[in-house]
Amino acid sequence: MSEKVEVGSVITGKVTGIQPYGAFVALDENTQGLVHISEVTHGFVKDINEHLKVGDEVNVKVLSIDEQAGKIGLSIRATEEAPAQVESKPKKPRKRQAAPIKFEDESAQGFNTLKDKLQEWIDQSERDDLIKK
Repeated sequence: MSEKVEVGSVITGKVTGIQPYGAFVALDENTQGLVHISEVTHGFVKDINEHLKVGDEVNVKVLSIDEQAGKIGLSIRATEEAPAQVESKPKKPRKRQAAPIKFEDESAQGFNTLKDKLQEWIDQSERDDLIKK
């Protein structure tokens, strides 16, 4: 790998290939790195071909160098100033607070304890007019 390529440096390179996951950029005649699709620009990139094409000259920042694997991680996004507001995913709706329960009349229909209702249910179960035949 080239001696002059260091993590954090900004270099002008040429796009040599495009894949769905990113773009390959030649930094010099012997050195090439990858700009992952998430590092192309600020915001979401659905199709990298809408932003780059083979032959484009781009400024890239070196994010990582893996000497053993021979890989260089690059970013175009890191060389650009972030826009004032980046489009983001829609926010999840807030959970609404439960309405307070108002007890105006205790004789009104609503929750009764089992003990209060048990005898009423027993009486209903014995009535012939309520039993389905």
